[in-house]
Amino acid sequence: MQSIQERESYYKQGAPWLPDDLKNEFGLFNVFNFNPGKNGNPPQLPYSKKDYYKITIIKGSGSGIFLYADREIEIENYSIIFSNPQIPYGWSQRENFSDGFACVFDQAFFHQYGNITNYSVFQPGNNIYQLDEEQFVQLEDIFRRMFEEIECDFIHKYDLLRTLVYELVLYTMKMKPASKLSKQPINASVRISTLFTELLECQFPIDDIHRPLTLRSASDYAKNLNIHVNHLNRALKETSNKTTSQLIIDRILQEAKVLLRQTSWTVSEIAYALGYAEVTHFNNLFKKYLNITPTNYRKADIV
Repeated sequence: MQSIQERESYYKQGAPWLPDDLKNEFGLFNVFNFNPGKNGNPPQLPYSKKDYYKITIIKGSGSGIFLYADREIEIENYSIIFSNPQIPYGWSQRENFSDGFACVFDQAFFHQYGNITNYSVFQPGNNIYQLDEEQFVQLEDIFRRMFEEIECDFIHKYDLLRTLVYELVLYTMKMKPASKLSKQPINASVRISTLFTELLECQFPIDDIHRPLTLRSASDYAKNLNIHVNHLNRALKETSNKTTSQLIIDRILQEAKVLLRQTSWTVSEIAYALGYAEVTHFNNLFKKYLNITPTNYRKADIV
């Protein structure tokens, strides 16, 4: 997986201009419509984590593949897609180019105006919604109003733009997610386990020592999934016979072994990247579960 795609790089790839307010006190916000790729080739968006949120509406004049977490989801007809910095995603256009609009923003854009991540459309399993033509036209109108506001000189235009983003979110939340995201009915424990695993795996692989894990505890995951930690523990115990903490530790240790063998990072750097401020805590955890220190593991001829 590629490293996190910085917003400046994204603008160079897919947006018609680099906004003057990209790094101002209002946070990031911009809106654009899609343009065909070079020489008329369909656009591609590399699979990676981004450092911004994105809302996209697509008019399906052809079919494309939305690469989301560990899944490939075929997009046809009219759709709206919500993307966030925690989940890696990408786009691969297979046939004719699809018309559409998108807006991008960061959490700073909503500073003191609520937490956008609390809305279900930005949480695992609720990210793609199919639209009919009438719904697409209504959402398209919201994007056109964004274009009008971002180009005007009104001193409170960013307040209006935040309102329009919320309008997109709340309008969509009244609809059901696209059925392709959940192809068959599953019980609550399996669904919670699937969402937990998706959220866990989306933090890996670690490819930048300056971007440590943000979710490390059972309570971190429960908060992101909007359930009580005891509920999460019961669901995972039922489906895997392990606690939430055990599953998190298993995955961290798995990644630690890869980093020790495949990078030149120091043990302290690896510990920090995996969310441990104190290397001693990381060393003790590694030795407790694997019966060897990280340093000796790196030197040993074992898997």
